Amino acid sequence: MFYIQFYIQFFRILFIFIFAFFLVFPFAKAYEGFLKQIFKDVKFISHLDYISNHLRLGKLMSPNLIEKLGDRSLFKKIRDQAGQELADRIWNAWKLGRNQVFHYFPHNLRAISFKEAEKIVNEIIVTMEEVYGKLKSL
Repeated sequence: MFYIQFYIQFFRILFIFIFAFFLVFPFAKAYEGFLKQIFKDVKFISHLDYISNHLRLGKLMSPNLIEKLGDRSLFKKIRDQAGQELADRIWNAWKLGRNQVFHYFPHNLRAISFKEAEKIVNEIIVTMEEVYGKLKSL
């Protein structure tokens, strides 16, 4: 009887994890596409960057790589054109919705709850609205 209860609980947790993960995934991908489009529209990236299979938005947006990337740093471009707050918000939504959820780190296996998934999705949507409002007016 104990094993049955254990398996029921185990599969409940597994279902919640998988469900939450797949809730975030489409929004994270939409966020990536949205950022690529708006960065192209405001001339932060070229058309060739936009259509490239090799463009690494996460790398270009990282505040830790401003010095290394120089003029290619999207974080720097956003900060210089729209302010530090928006640059930080875009980066934090990227980390929250992409890096921390979808990348495997052996030392940090992380499952998200439905509530966390809801928070991540909301953060992505609010960030997209703010980005559109601020960058489209440049």
